Amino acid sequence: MLLHDAIEEFKRYLTITNKSQETICSYSSDLSSFESFMENKYNGPAYLDEIQPMDIEDYLFYLKNKNLQASTRSRNLYTLRSFWNFSYKNKLCNSNVTVAIEPIKVQRKERTYLSSDEVSELIDAIEHPLIKLVVQTLFYTGMRISECLNLKLDNVDLDNNIIHIINGKGSKDRDIPISKRLAPLLKEYLLNERPDVNSDYFFATRKTGRLSAPYVNRVLDDTAKSLGWKKHVSAHILRHSFASSLIKHGVNLVYVQKLLGHSNLKVTSIYTHANMEDLNNSVNLL
Repeated sequence: MLLHDAIEEFKRYLTITNKSQETICSYSSDLSSFESFMENKYNGPAYLDEIQPMDIEDYLFYLKNKNLQASTRSRNLYTLRSFWNFSYKNKLCNSNVTVAIEPIKVQRKERTYLSSDEVSELIDAIEHPLIKLVVQTLFYTGMRISECLNLKLDNVDLDNNIIHIINGKGSKDRDIPISKRLAPLLKEYLLNERPDVNSDYFFATRKTGRLSAPYVNRVLDDTAKSLGWKKHVSAHILRHSFASSLIKHGVNLVYVQKLLGHSNLKVTSIYTHANMEDLNNSVNLL
């Protein structure tokens, strides 16, 4: 079978198993890049059963020479493993060539985050009222930007103070309590500020009916620069800040995991930061 045809079968499998659009796009991009590499390497279409472990290693070396970070190369390898697992399981090929590939070591780095004071300063400096509210919502809920902007009116239950995330990352649903600080802001927006438009998105605009993630991130970046900050600020940084703030205030890591929608506690543990003041207070307990 041609590599191209096997990739199309895999993409179809991702669709019928209700993988998120982001996952499908990411896998498709990675596999398209690999297919182009193989076609250039052998000057023609590649066949799945002709691909050897050395081809995978050559591709990973090619990515490294493009100065891609270890985390990006590791993600590409994960995509290839998923593709070959599917292909071998469904008898599209005779062997799984990715089994022989050593994993790529990725250095764990602490996530960049904002302190509560920095978040307040950032919010005060945002001039766009709707994006200001979105930023407050992101910080008080820990939602991903895609989850936040995809909220529909009936996903936000202001009577019971619960946000229902439908089909989040990994096609998972979860509920997030609305904090006492956020609830009145959302109620005020819904009653007096939301434009009367034909859109069921909660965060609606008069012109297009909804906000876009790139626009929100651009406003955040411009606002951070106007404050003279050197750190890069994005919507995802607010998710980091939500988690880090909860942990700093002693919230159990398992609760933080549930709020973030992580399937693995190890992922949540990245948000456990310790500054010099925390370390100093710790040693002085002795």
